[in-house]
Amino acid sequence: METEGSTPETQPPPRRRGLTGFAWLSLGVSVAIGIAVGIGGFTFAYAKGGSYMTDDPAACANCHVMNEQYSGWLKSSHHTVAVCNDCHTPKGFVGKYAAKALNGWHHSVAFTSGDFHEPIQIGPRNRAVTEQRCRTCHQPIVQAIDSHATGSDKELSCIRCHSDVGHGR
Repeated sequence: METEGSTPETQPPPRRRGLTGFAWLSLGVSVAIGIAVGIGGFTFAYAKGGSYMTDDPAACANCHVMNEQYSGWLKSSHHTVAVCNDCHTPKGFVGKYAAKALNGWHHSVAFTSGDFHEPIQIGPRNRAVTEQRCRTCHQPIVQAIDSHATGSDKELSCIRCHSDVGHGR
């Protein structure tokens, strides 16, 4: 676009518009999400994350800290009637996969950072789930024992006395 008295050589170059603040923010957020998805996807694949969606007890031994528990389970009386999920996740689809997701997150952070107790120990939330699962499978005997509990014995715990049953040490 030439103006009167100007030649193409004297015209100012067309004004180039730079990225707006919103465009830079969008780009930054997109890059951050891309990096997070990439690292998360790599970690999920590297850690064999898909195997944790199954009921295969061998998946629990993907991490070396669980080898002793897996080996103990293979020798236990429970290995013919129960897999890890039967004792260590709540009953039902939603409860099971919510527990698996929460535990998976905590385990991945702990194992990646190296901030975990060895040998691995069950935490209070998972201990309560396991206790409830014992009581569900062994309901007739638990009811018989609970009916005779008195005083401080009202808080009977299956896994306090039978901590080695599922892992046969």
